[in-house]
Amino acid sequence: MKQTWDESEAGKTEGALGQLVYATRLLGRAGSFGQSRGGNASVKLWGKNLLGEEEEILYVDNGSLLPGAIEPGGFTPLRCKPLAGLVRLETLSTAQLDNELACSRTQATAPVPPPDAVFHAALPYECILFSQPDEALAIANSPGGAGRLHEIWGEAVLIIPYAASGLALAKACVEAVQAKPSPGLIGIFIQHQGLMTFGDTPMAACESMVDLVAQAEQYLKHHKAWDLAIPAGVETGKPIRKDLAALRKAVSAVAGFPLILSVDSHPAMINICRRDDIAALAGQGLAVARDASILKYRPMIGRDVETYRAVYEQVVKEYCAGQQLPVFDYAPRVILDPEFGMCALGRNAAEALLAGQRYQHTIDIILRATALEGYRPLPPRDTFEAEAASTSSVSSGASTMYTGEVALVTGGASGIGKACVESLLGRGAAVISLDINPKVKTLFDRPDYLGLECDLTDETAIIQAFESSARTFGGLDMLVLNAGIFPAGCRIEALSLSEWQKVMRINLDSNVLVLREAYPLLQQSPRNGRVLVNASKNVLAPGAGAAAYSASKAAVTQLARVAALEWGKDHIRVNLIHPDAIFDTGIWTEEVLKARAAHYGLTVQQYKTRNVLGVELNSHYVGELAAEMLGPRFEKITGAQIPVDGGSDRVI
Repeated sequence: MKQTWDESEAGKTEGALGQLVYATRLLGRAGSFGQSRGGNASVKLWGKNLLGEEEEILYVDNGSLLPGAIEPGGFTPLRCKPLAGLVRLETLSTAQLDNELACSRTQATAPVPPPDAVFHAALPYECILFSQPDEALAIANSPGGAGRLHEIWGEAVLIIPYAASGLALAKACVEAVQAKPSPGLIGIFIQHQGLMTFGDTPMAACESMVDLVAQAEQYLKHHKAWDLAIPAGVETGKPIRKDLAALRKAVSAVAGFPLILSVDSHPAMINICRRDDIAALAGQGLAVARDASILKYRPMIGRDVETYRAVYEQVVKEYCAGQQLPVFDYAPRVILDPEFGMCALGRNAAEALLAGQRYQHTIDIILRATALEGYRPLPPRDTFEAEAASTSSVSSGASTMYTGEVALVTGGASGIGKACVESLLGRGAAVISLDINPKVKTLFDRPDYLGLECDLTDETAIIQAFESSARTFGGLDMLVLNAGIFPAGCRIEALSLSEWQKVMRINLDSNVLVLREAYPLLQQSPRNGRVLVNASKNVLAPGAGAAAYSASKAAVTQLARVAALEWGKDHIRVNLIHPDAIFDTGIWTEEVLKARAAHYGLTVQQYKTRNVLGVELNSHYVGELAAEMLGPRFEKITGAQIPVDGGSDRVI
C-alpha cells in the first residue's frame, strides 16, 4: 500500500498543478485509495485576469476520472474568493450552489466542478487531497469509529460528522479548523464522506495522506481485521456465458433498455457471495454517501428477476412517490450470486465498471468493520437523500444509438475491422475485438473496449473469447464477421491443397465456429441479435487467380444466407456487404497499388476511382455502413447483400 513520492518523476511535471496530477496518480496506484472512488484534489494558484488584476484561482477536479487518467485539463479553474464567501450564508439550495459553481469558472468549457469545491475554496490551505480510503472508512463505520480514529491519529486530524449538503459540509469544516487551530493539523475526516489532507505543496498533502492511511491499516492489522481470507477450492472456471446473457436480457427488460452487465468471479468474491450471512451484510447500507449515485440502497442477492423487479417497484413506491423518474435510476446496480460472483449493471460499460469497483470497496469495508467489531452504515434517511440528490447525474455518458449494447468484431485490429470497431464505439456500443494480431489488446484504452488476441482457427480459443466477452459486458447484441485473408494470386492448376485448406480454414471454418458460439448469446439480446458479414465483390464477380479466396467468400455468403433463414424465428437478422477497392487496408501497399495501376495503364488515383460513380472508398466508409446496417433503420431486413464498390460494371 505504501506509496513513495519520487522526486525524479514529480520533477517531470510542470508547476504545482502538474505536481498535483502526479500526486493524484500516485495515490491512485495504491489500491484502496480510490481507483474507483469519487475523491478529488485542488490547488490554489495566483494569476492575472483579462484586466491585469491578480486573483486567486482554485483548480479542482470533479472526481469523474480514474486517478490514472487525470490530466491538468481535467481540473476546473474557479475564482476562489466568491466561492469561499459562500460559507457565510445560512442556506444555499442545490440549484443555487450549481449556479454559483458554474459562474465561478474562468473557462466556460472547463469540466463541471464538484460541490466539494466550496470547502476546497474556503479552507486556508494551498493544496487539498480528498479521498475515500477503505482503511479509514472500515474503522469509521464500526461502533465508536470516531473515537478509534482519534486514538490512531490524535490531534493531527479533525473528525467531522456527516453533512449532506455541500454548504453544510464546507461550513462544518471551516468552523472546526477555526475553533481548533493547530500547527500540527494535517487532515480532516468526514464521516461517510472521506479523508482530506492538506499542505503547502502537493507533495506535503500526498505524504500526509499516505502516512494517515498507513496508520489506519496497521490498526486493522493489529486488531486482526485486515486480511480477508480466500479459501482454497473455490471453482471459478465454469462456463456461465449463456446464463449471464439470459440474466442481462431479463434485467434489461425490467429496466426498459439494454444494460451492460460485468461480472467479478474472483475466488474472493465468490467466497463472499457464498457466505451464510451475505444477505444480512449486503443489506446493511452504504459506507460512503456519494456511492448512493451508483450503488443505490442495497444490492440484490441471487438471480430471481421477479424479486429484482419487486425491489425496483418497492424502492419507487417508498422513496420516489409522485416523482416521474426512470425506475432504473433507483434500482440496485449490483447482483450477488453464489455461482457468478458479483454482477454490476450500468447503462454503459463505464457505469457498470464504476458500480463494480465501488461495491468491491464497499464490501471490503463492511467485512473489515464487521471483523473489527461491527458495521455501522450511513443511516437510511441520509442514504436516500444522497441518492435523490445524485440521481440526475447517475449516467456517465449521453445516450446514443447503441448505448447498453454489445458488439463483437472479428479481425478488428486493422483495416475494415478496425473501422467497424471505431464506428460502433462512436455509436455507444461496448465492443469486443478479436484478432490474431496482439496489438488488438491495446488498440483502445477505454472501459467499453475489450481486445482479445485470438486465433480464429482454434475452436477452444473462440469459446474462451466468448466466455471472456460475456463476463466483461454480459452478452452479445451485434456480430461483425470480418476476419479473413487474401492470398497471393494463384491459378487453379498451380493451387496446392494446403493453400486451399488454409484459406478455407480462416475464411470459412472460423466463421462457422463464431456463428455457432454467438447464436445462444444473440438469442438473448434485449433488442434482438444482428449479424453483419463482410464478404467480397469476388462473390458477385470473381477474378482469375483467386479461386480459393473467391470460393471461400462465396461459401461464407451461402452460410450467412442459411443463418438468415434459420435464425429469423429468433428475430436475429443476418445481412452481408461485398466491399471492393478499399485501398487503405493492409494488403494494398503503395507498391501493390502502383503495380496494379500500371497493369491497367492508369495512375494510382485513376485506379482508385475506376468505378461507375468515379469515387474513392475507404475503410471508414465501410465501417460506417456496417454500423448503420446493424441499427434500427435496417430492423426489417435480413438476408440482404449490398455491394460497396462505387458501382462495378461487372457486378451491375
